[in-house]
Amino acid sequence: MSSSAMAIDDPFLFEDYFPSMVERLGTDAFIGELCNGFCLLMDVEKGLITFESLRRNTFVLGLEEMRDEEIVCMLAEGDLDGDGALNQMEFCILMFRLSPGLMDQSKRCMDDMVIDENNHVASLSYVNNLV
Repeated sequence: MSSSAMAIDDPFLFEDYFPSMVERLGTDAFIGELCNGFCLLMDVEKGLITFESLRRNTFVLGLEEMRDEEIVCMLAEGDLDGDGALNQMEFCILMFRLSPGLMDQSKRCMDDMVIDENNHVASLSYVNNLV
């Protein structure tokens, strides 16, 4: 049975598109897309994904019926520094952790990533182009 047929039979089946995105886009462009996703969801004034910014964006995510407790749990899942919000690094790490396929391939991608002094994610080749 094809994966698309399985998805029709099971509406809760999770299909992980991140590995194919990395393959098609390359590491640099994929990291760029993750960073674009972060910017879409973040509170512009704070530069973080906060409870309020995530609540405002539930419609964009197709999650408008999500309860506040679920949003808090989503933030807690990725909040590594305990500030109740996600910075860009935490968001990218969370996206990798939530992708079974990327977890299998993460060593290759993580080798190409660099975290700058502001906890922003960049690809190694992007940083090398700046030097």
